[in-house]
Parts: sequence; C-alpha cells; structure tokens
Amino acid sequence: MFVRSFTAFACSLLLTTAGLAQMGDMPGMKADSSKTLPSPPAKAAVMLSGKSVTIDYNSPHIRGRKIIGGLVPYGQVWRTGANPATTLKTAVNLKIGTLDVPAGTYTIYTLPNADKWLLIVNKQTGQWGTEYSEGQDLGRTPLTGKTLSAPQEVMSISFEHTSGASTELHIKWETTDEFVKVTAE
Repeated sequence: MFVRSFTAFACSLLLTTAGLAQMGDMPGMKADSSKTLPSPPAKAAVMLSGKSVTIDYNSPHIRGRKIIGGLVPYGQVWRTGANPATTLKTAVNLKIGTLDVPAGTYTIYTLPNADKWLLIVNKQTGQWGTEYSEGQDLGRTPLTGKTLSAPQEVMSISFEHTSGASTELHIKWETTDEFVKVTAE
C-alpha cells in the first residue's frame, strides 16, 4: 500500500514539474532554450573617443504586419523596440543631432511621423517600454530618414560610419531607416 501511494505521489510530482518547466517562466524552472523569443534582446555598441556607448533593446519582427504607420502609429511616442524600454548608456558626453547628452544612462523613444521622425532621450530608466513620461525628457532631436531597398524583417538599432569621435545611430525596420549623427564631446 505504501509503495503504491509513494509511486502515485512521485508520478504526480514528476508530471507537475514537467508541466511547469514547459511554461518556462516559473521561478527555478528553465525555459526551453530551443524556442526563439518573439522579440529577443539585442545590443548596439560603439567606442567614441575611447569610451563606450551602448544601446540595449529588444528587436521585434514584422511577422506579416504593417509596421510603420500601423503597429508603430504616426504621431504617437514609440518605445523603439519591444518589451523593456530601450536603454542608452554612455561613458562620454554626446551630441546627438542637436541634443547635448551628458554621460549617463537614459531611455530612448521615437516620435514617428509620415514626413519627419524625432528621437527622444528620456531621463527615466528601468521602466517597461510603454511607460513614457514626457516630463522626464532630456530633449528631442530630428532624425533623417531614407527608404531601405528591401524590407527588413527584424528591427535593428546600429552604429554606422564610425570614425574616432563620430558615428551615426540608425533605427531600421520594414523599409524605414531613420538616423542621426552622434559625436563625442
């Protein structure tokens, strides 16, 4: 009788543990590493004047959706990525477009419009991406836009055309490439 009860308990415990492990988000349980996250973490990094500048973000996919002017609506602040807020960390004072950005940690948002986008550097950090407080803005600067020759499935943030103390910050998704000059000061 004891052996049968113990065996039933052990089987029940094993099935429960296996079910929780499949959920992946349970404390102490390991998620299935073979599954790709819908918007995986990504990083853009550059050295300007010998100092580090990084942007941590999550990169969403198109997945057959209308993105710019659709999922990312015109005239509304966008988290510029997915999940947690996109974070800019700089060990050097920067000039981003027309905006002076002291060394430190910030959150990046954008304000897309059909004709012109703005990059927003915000002093609030550590929040979920949709928690935007305009009162925490360090400032805004215009972005320059161009059309990509082919759609880009995965949103990306990158530093391009880097030379010494200067680079360009690019935000690309669908057929949109919005960018701004960044200079170490």
